[in-house]
Amino acid sequence: MPVSQPPGDPTRIEPGWVREAWHTRRWLHSGHGSLDRLRLARELARRRVLARGRLLGEPLQMLREGRLRIGPHTLLEPDVWLTGSGRITIGTGSFLNLGVMVASLHDVSIGDHCMLANGCVVTDADHAVVDPDRPITEQGFVSRGRTSIGDDCWLGAHVVVTSGVTIGERCVIGANSTVTHDVPAWSVAVGSPARVVRSLR
Repeated sequence: MPVSQPPGDPTRIEPGWVREAWHTRRWLHSGHGSLDRLRLARELARRRVLARGRLLGEPLQMLREGRLRIGPHTLLEPDVWLTGSGRITIGTGSFLNLGVMVASLHDVSIGDHCMLANGCVVTDADHAVVDPDRPITEQGFVSRGRTSIGDDCWLGAHVVVTSGVTIGERCVIGANSTVTHDVPAWSVAVGSPARVVRSLR
């Protein structure tokens, strides 16, 4: 794939720009070659985890470093994205549907037998926006703490769970909700921000 010309003088390439572009491209595509896909399939098979299509992010690296733990009989649909510098734990028999993203700065946990519908995002971090003199892309991340989803929870399509949130066991979170505060066990919560509307007991 040809490297596009950097901005500025079209007749001059800045020193080091091609090298930087090459290293960035290598990093973006690491873990996605044919051999790495085979290695990831082997790691998942050892754990009795089924992935029905490609996984995005850094699942192979995270598994090898012990930062990603997935329980047996968990099903990952295509384009599930597992990423971050922290730990991700997914329990036994859970189901992550198309395009679910789990991103961890420190620690994200999803319990046993959970269902996350298409397009859910679960994270323990937010982009920092504290310095008005720096682009947001250069400010890194901030976290309010660990994010945890209890056993037997169902998150509808496009639910976002933000940092520092604990969702108790047996909860249902309605589609398109944004969870910004803890949700007690056995609750149905909907909205943005999500609010408890009834108990399942």
